[in-house]
Amino acid sequence: MSSLSMFPSPPPVGYTSVCEASGELVAAKMGEEGMIQAQYCGQVGEFPSLHFPPDSIRASREESSAKAAFLPHDETVWKRAKEAWYEHGLGAVLSELVTSRAEVPGWLGWSSSAGLAVVRWLGSLHGSLFPHLALSNEDMIATFAENADWYHSAIRAFSWHPHIHKFAIALRDNSIKVYSRTSKIIPLLKHKVQKGVAALAWEPQCASVLAVGCQNCVLIWHVDPMSLSSRPSTTTCQVLTRPGHSPITCLAWSPHGKLLASASPADTAMMIWSVSTETGVPLRRVGGGGVSLLRWSPDGNKLFAATPSSLLRVWETETWTCERWTNLAGRCQSSCWSPDGAVLLFTVADEPVIYSITFPRDADVVTSVKAGSKSAVVCVDVSQVAVEVGEEVLNVGGSVHSMVWDPRGERLAVMFTADPEKGTTSQLIALFRTRLHPVLEIMPCGFIRGEPGVSPELISFQENFESGALLAVCWSNGKLSFIPLMFVPSDDVNRIPRNGFGNGTVFTGQIFSQQ
Repeated sequence: MSSLSMFPSPPPVGYTSVCEASGELVAAKMGEEGMIQAQYCGQVGEFPSLHFPPDSIRASREESSAKAAFLPHDETVWKRAKEAWYEHGLGAVLSELVTSRAEVPGWLGWSSSAGLAVVRWLGSLHGSLFPHLALSNEDMIATFAENADWYHSAIRAFSWHPHIHKFAIALRDNSIKVYSRTSKIIPLLKHKVQKGVAALAWEPQCASVLAVGCQNCVLIWHVDPMSLSSRPSTTTCQVLTRPGHSPITCLAWSPHGKLLASASPADTAMMIWSVSTETGVPLRRVGGGGVSLLRWSPDGNKLFAATPSSLLRVWETETWTCERWTNLAGRCQSSCWSPDGAVLLFTVADEPVIYSITFPRDADVVTSVKAGSKSAVVCVDVSQVAVEVGEEVLNVGGSVHSMVWDPRGERLAVMFTADPEKGTTSQLIALFRTRLHPVLEIMPCGFIRGEPGVSPELISFQENFESGALLAVCWSNGKLSFIPLMFVPSDDVNRIPRNGFGNGTVFTGQIFSQQ
């Protein structure tokens, strides 16, 4: 079993990781990153590094304070109650009616007061079982968002397009920017309901459709790639809402692009949307207290759904039945699928291991979920280790915040949660080599490091990179960097003649080292 103690030392202070070449991670002195990356990898980088200083991007004003400043205070109680229903549900409506008792009939004020007492009692009972329900919307987003520091991060969400060379980023001011390799125009997306953005997801089979997980809705942008406008009109947007289904912290498109799944930690139902018809079907099961994480398998046959409690489910998407895995040590923190959809990796909050669940590759759609492993197996130990780098000692490992698997199934990047009490750092990303056949193998590759004192907050692999894998890293100082990992896929290695390449170049084997 792999562990962090088997890793080579990370780059020293003042050096940053720029690429992987010849089976090893390459670091460069600060200021020389571009030159060293070009030396080892040529012009493979699809995008230049970007920088959004956190101090230059102001967080948007909270909704309540904005309303108090700009909305007139002579609204009728019925209009205020309607707004409360759409934004916060039944409890907010009853609270508004009780507060405005002088404006409503006496019987309605009395019944609203009694109803509010019942709602609060049920809420406290439910909250004792699921403490996250007592959090405010913003606190809940910060707790369950993929971003490691959603509150303070300049870049709050990131998404590659699966088939086109472009990506979208959501900034702290609730604006979204779209970058493309083929266009110098950078569309800026803003909408009045685009608040508390925690998730972005491109529709796989369309170049222009971007789903945005917001505080109170799912927003669907149609960004025409041929348009010369840098401010797309909001008239092209679709707004998908359902009472009680907020805040939205996770989105997942089906690989064929016909269905969009959305999740909220405060709603026990996950929504399956048909975006073209703007209709949604709730999938609800008892237990869990909400849905905090979604991952659609690349083959489209399975949908992973984690809850804020020690329960996770895997749905099969033909009959929409599911299998449950319970009795985890805590809530599922992160997960990712293998490219063939046969292996699911996941981590549990505050537990320093990576688990795997395997599913048969040759089973039909309906039986594939039920035939999966009945128990999760520990496949990687990421317990804390002390790493010496010159005179510096770093405590690395522990609880995993997020992990991503490249589309070829060759590299696994793992990002950790800092723990001041234990002295662990979150400044390093652990990179593993992986192999799926004949059995799952996960082996050490090296540590990825950024600038001094800077930690990664989001990581994501480009899905259509041709020369290995391309890892995007959003750092705590507002920088977005791209790290090319140059390797030959394992399947291609088996087809290489043992006496060298066909063109006569000597093959040393170093690039395929599995140390």
